[in-house]
Amino acid sequence: MRRAIFVRRCIVDWNTVLKPPTRGLLIVLSGPAGVGKDTLIEQWQLVAPNVRRLITYTTRPQTRMERHGLDYYFVTEEEFQQMIAQGAFLEYANVHGNWYGTPLHKMEELRNAGRDVVLRIDVQGAMQVREKFPEAVLIFVAPPSLEELERRLRKRGRDSEEAIQLRLENARREMEYIPKYDYVVVNDDINRALETLRCILIAERHRVRHRMETSVAESEARSA
Repeated sequence: MRRAIFVRRCIVDWNTVLKPPTRGLLIVLSGPAGVGKDTLIEQWQLVAPNVRRLITYTTRPQTRMERHGLDYYFVTEEEFQQMIAQGAFLEYANVHGNWYGTPLHKMEELRNAGRDVVLRIDVQGAMQVREKFPEAVLIFVAPPSLEELERRLRKRGRDSEEAIQLRLENARREMEYIPKYDYVVVNDDINRALETLRCILIAERHRVRHRMETSVAESEARSA
């Protein structure tokens, strides 16, 4: 089906297909709270300088340890709703009573500059991204077990007992979405997980589909 789409849209420039792609990948990283997504992304950016995490907007209250513009863009509910009306988000979702949204213009800017963009979003947002951008690479970060996830949640000491139980219940529901993802990375060892992410990145940048899409995008840009 996807191959047929390319044939209808334009004549493929095979010289472009055979060259390294100039347009960056769109990567979605999801997983339960406490699984280690933030640490993975921070370390991934250190070993893969081309990877850029896209900062999301949220209506959640800012904690003392968080920095506006580095961890999240913290906005009011009114500001967030205005951005929805303006079509500013690639995806948005309400999680635990707070809104989260991914800025569309910044994602396109980074990808067009050749950066591989990583979105750290929940399963709701991931499904929205897959619908709008079928070429997106969806990666689910899973704990070795739910028992280990519970241990990590308790160790960080940030949540009440009620919140921990809610997060574990949400984790069970989120893991039901794993078959809809392209890859699953079990975060039992940070170095092993990073190596898996590195291999995924290499494989995806050599995927014919990605190179074809880059060829199409460049062809359309030249004819615009």
